[in-house]
Amino acid sequence: MIRVQTEPFDVGAEIGAFCRAGGSSGGSTGGSVGASIGGVATFVGLVRDHRGDTSEDAVPLQALTLEHYPGMTERQLERIEAEARRRWDLRDVLVIHRYGRMEPEEPIVLVCTAAAHRGPALQSCQFLIDWLKTRAPFWKCEETPDGAHWVEARDTDEAATARWEESLP
Repeated sequence: MIRVQTEPFDVGAEIGAFCRAGGSSGGSTGGSVGASIGGVATFVGLVRDHRGDTSEDAVPLQALTLEHYPGMTERQLERIEAEARRRWDLRDVLVIHRYGRMEPEEPIVLVCTAAAHRGPALQSCQFLIDWLKTRAPFWKCEETPDGAHWVEARDTDEAATARWEESLP
């Protein structure tokens, strides 16, 4: 299931609902398959309180604004989910991604995967967030005391995505 929204979400409640649904959150498996799930992996992306990679270049972050292309974003996230399902035998997938203005410590993205075993759950969760970072049409603007700054794509994010293209599970 893919959700793109402006509203904040309760990470604990979403993960709890995902686990209780036992594979029926709208994934292709349908019905409750909770007994066949042996592993659930999650990733939560939060708004940091600074911009910069080291304490030496850190600048306080007041807010982060994410823009996206409605319709196109959802379709691309669905393609990324389909690719994860093609690579791994997943019982369920949940991706929630926010857009709009967010303040430090607020959740931006939640990725949950469920599989029969921990390996596919963990690998697919990392794959989804790596591909989402570089393939989903979101644009970030950071607000600092110095003004607003659009965020450029990072080489490390591209490298994380590229490794999935080189190796299939």
